Amino acid sequence: MSQPTTSLPIQLSDKPLHRYAGWLLAIALGSLFLTASSYISIPMWPVPITMQTLAVVLVGAVFGWKLGGATILAWLAEGALGLPVFAGGAGGLAVFMGPTAGYIFSFPLIGMLAGWLVARGWDGSRPLLAFVGMAVAQTLCLIIGALWLAAMIGPQKAWAVGFVPFLIGDVVKSAMAAATLVLWHTAKPRRTTKQ
Repeated sequence: MSQPTTSLPIQLSDKPLHRYAGWLLAIALGSLFLTASSYISIPMWPVPITMQTLAVVLVGAVFGWKLGGATILAWLAEGALGLPVFAGGAGGLAVFMGPTAGYIFSFPLIGMLAGWLVARGWDGSRPLLAFVGMAVAQTLCLIIGALWLAAMIGPQKAWAVGFVPFLIGDVVKSAMAAATLVLWHTAKPRRTTKQ
C-alpha cells in the first residue's frame, strides 16, 4: 500500500510527474502564505512582532514535516535571493546576519517539529496537545532567536527585548494555531482505512 506523500486533505497522485507538480504547487502556495504573514507586523526594536511563527507552524502542521520543511526552506531561499518576503518587505543576505537571523534560522526546525508532532497525534483531534505542541515549537523559535541576539547585544538585553516581550504573543498564536488545527481536523475527509 502506498503511503500518503503529505498530510494535505487531497492526496497527491502516486505518478511522479503529478506528485512533484503537486509538491511544487503546495510549496508556491505555502510561500505566498508565509510571505503574507510577514507583512502583518508590529514594529519593535530590535525584532518586530509578526505572524510569521504562526504561519510557519501551520505550514509544518498542515503540510507535514517533509513538505512543510521544504516549503519553509524554499521561502527562506526566496528571501536570500533578495525577494521581499520577510517582515517589512525585507530580503537579501543581510537579513540572515541581522538581529532577526536566529528566529529566521529556527523556522525550518520549528515548522518540521510542528509537523512531526501533528503526525504523532498532537493534532486537531486533541486540542490541548495541539496547543502544547504549537507552544513548544514557537518557544523554541524564541530561544534560538534570543541566543543569536545575545551574541549581538548581550544575554540580559536579549532576554529583555528578544524573548520576554514575545511570550504573550506566542501563547495567543499557539491558541490560534491549535484552533486552526481543530477546524482542519473537523473539515478534512475521513480516511476509511488507517495508513
